[in-house]
Amino acid sequence: MAANIPGVIAMVFFYLVVLGTGIWASFKSKREQKKRAASGMDMALLGNRSLNLLVGIFTMTATWVGGGFIVSMVEMVYTPSMGLTCAILMLLANSSSFVIGGLVFAKPMRDRNYVTMLDPFHIKYGKVLTAVLSLGSLIMDVLLVPTTLIGLGGTMSVVLDFSYTVCIWMSASIAIIYTLLGGLYSVAYTDIIQLVLIFISLYVCVPFVLMNPHSLDISQTLMNNTLHAPWIGAPELKKTATMIDDFLFLSLGNLGYQCFYQRTCSATSSATAKLTCFAAFFIYLVFGIPLIVLGAAAASTDWNLTTYGSPSPYERGEAGLVLPIALQHLTPSFIAIIGTGCVAAAVMSSADSYLLSAASVFTYSIYKNILRPQASDREAQWVIQASVVMMGLAGTFLTNLKHSILVFWFLSAEVAYVVIFPQLVCILFFNISNGYGATMGLLVGVVLRLLSGDPSLGLPPVIHFPGCTLEDGVYVQYSPVKTISMLAALAAILLFSYLASVFFNKGLLPEKWDVFQVKAQHSPQPLTATGGATEHDENEKLNRNDSQTEASETMVSTRC
Repeated sequence: MAANIPGVIAMVFFYLVVLGTGIWASFKSKREQKKRAASGMDMALLGNRSLNLLVGIFTMTATWVGGGFIVSMVEMVYTPSMGLTCAILMLLANSSSFVIGGLVFAKPMRDRNYVTMLDPFHIKYGKVLTAVLSLGSLIMDVLLVPTTLIGLGGTMSVVLDFSYTVCIWMSASIAIIYTLLGGLYSVAYTDIIQLVLIFISLYVCVPFVLMNPHSLDISQTLMNNTLHAPWIGAPELKKTATMIDDFLFLSLGNLGYQCFYQRTCSATSSATAKLTCFAAFFIYLVFGIPLIVLGAAAASTDWNLTTYGSPSPYERGEAGLVLPIALQHLTPSFIAIIGTGCVAAAVMSSADSYLLSAASVFTYSIYKNILRPQASDREAQWVIQASVVMMGLAGTFLTNLKHSILVFWFLSAEVAYVVIFPQLVCILFFNISNGYGATMGLLVGVVLRLLSGDPSLGLPPVIHFPGCTLEDGVYVQYSPVKTISMLAALAAILLFSYLASVFFNKGLLPEKWDVFQVKAQHSPQPLTATGGATEHDENEKLNRNDSQTEASETMVSTRC
């Protein structure tokens, strides 16, 4: 079958609109930089902390409404073993991360004028440990790029009969170009165009899918479906603990990504950052509604009567492509093209955020703070641009391993939840935390998670938690192993931080062994939270020039 020429033309037009918006935003960024006498690095990474509420809401929401989210939500509702139950769980988990982030993390991160989420680690723990955590954050963002691009490649190849590779490289190239030119301004303003297109496209496609003569009433097939399993889903009771684990994994794990803090730290104030998060919570839920309906319609369709034929996508093992298949065979051609544009917009709205996030961590947290503290602003801008290109190319090349998409997502999400999140909680809210505790927490969390195993990745469990059963020759954990690993890391950070403070302050260990310099004048205090940003007020901000770095150490100093 030849390529869908009208569809290809429409997609090219869409790409030109997005690219034009990105170029316009880059000029706006340069004008704002001159007007405010801001540094080039501040404008590229944080927009000089001048993003207003409306733009902030759009770019925050668009970062999470990605291609992977759109494709996987429809697949989840369509798949009998998951269905509506798991889809709602995922939707609420992802959206709740905005509320938690707004209530807990937005104020301290914005009030202390951090550039990246790694800044407090650099101030308190020094270069070595910060470099390790920075590399982890960097790898997380790069691995997210192929997970969102692969969803686009599959959709375009089905609907437009266009080359999978060409589709991916075209979208990646456009995202790289406008991110390269305008930094956060280009990313934020193109997010507005992309989010509007996603919203319109989804709600335009839904009526056509529902009115297809081969689809039954979804309200009747919710609980009783003769064509397919009921789309309410049938999660087993024994999976309750793992479902709770997945909920916490998504809601808290999302707070381990730099792209979230890039938006809160770029807001005009901490109040604006909070409002951005709360508004994104509601808007994200609105985007989930049409996806649930599309998945339900696909589960209520007699595929034998469509041009797709029998057996169904699920029986053919193509449940992951059910969205493009539904668009191709249940809607008119022009509606399918609109739906494809929706996925393309979602992919680019997330991919550009991941690229800029990775560039921020590499340029500021690694290059500027560790490798070359004396680097000029112009040099830093060149590094930002080079890192955007390199991260984009690396992430796009990984799409050649499309059958390993689960590995990409697993590695990224697990690092965010088990490694970054507990470290961030401790350094922001527990004064007792220090480099020794952070190191042990890192080791405990990673080792325990690996020993817990994961059958989808071929990792057999070494530790059998309660409920671990042998199914089809494979041991399956029914305990919340991800949350157990995260809590173990959190406890290890606090426990070993406390012990290190006791040993060095009581003279039980010689001071020359104190490589993280935790020795203080006061005796160790109980492991209590600091109460957010109350102890670190607005007069104790992170200063981004090196001459003030030592003075800033009192802001999050290790106290006992």
